[in-house]
Amino acid sequence: INKVKVYKKPKISFFTSGDEVVPVDKKLPYGKVHDSNRFTLTGMLLKNNVDIIDIGHAKDDVSDIRRKFKKAIKESDLVISTGGVSVGDADYIKDVVNSLGDINFWKVAVKPGRPLAFGKLNNTIFFGLPGNPVSVMITFLLFVLPTINMLAGKKHELKMENAILKSDLKKRKGRAEMQRGILTITNNKKYVTSVGEQGSGILSSMTKANCLIYLPIEDGKLKINDIVKIVKFKEYI
Repeated sequence: INKVKVYKKPKISFFTSGDEVVPVDKKLPYGKVHDSNRFTLTGMLLKNNVDIIDIGHAKDDVSDIRRKFKKAIKESDLVISTGGVSVGDADYIKDVVNSLGDINFWKVAVKPGRPLAFGKLNNTIFFGLPGNPVSVMITFLLFVLPTINMLAGKKHELKMENAILKSDLKKRKGRAEMQRGILTITNNKKYVTSVGEQGSGILSSMTKANCLIYLPIEDGKLKINDIVKIVKFKEYI
């Protein structure tokens, strides 16, 4: 009898981090930001049929972050943190992960989402996502979701389609970009236009968009009528 590997429903834990982050039901002091990433992550995880463990929010404190990770190691197959991995941030996340396990890589040539970290804590997979909300969504789609599907024994492949640009796009060569766009269909032809400002902190760019425009590393500026690849991201997250 052939042995068949039995996959389980993955247990995914997550926490947000940063002294600048406050709960969404609290008044927002000057210089602070609301904890939108908690709701974004919860929604994306629920859509993908996993067991969710919300570990809460960690201040920029080594002891607090260590407690969060130790809980994740005991209870989950994969742990996600947000914030604390960008250049210039306090290195609390990286320091704690390195003390409990290993970081396999840090930084990817993708915009938004460059300061992504990945590693292992014993048998628990670790993803350290950036703090900006759009970066969280993009890196979840490109890196975290394929890993979750692998744990669940599912195939994962982003479906890309061709579309005709209806607006010029700016881009530097040397890294891939996932720009937010609006897909329309006219006379059976697919057209896409940019939503406008593409900052990784502009969460409204994701609510306005119905697709992501994939621009490979080798691409530079693109012009109207160029053919590009698009991903209907709401099918995944």
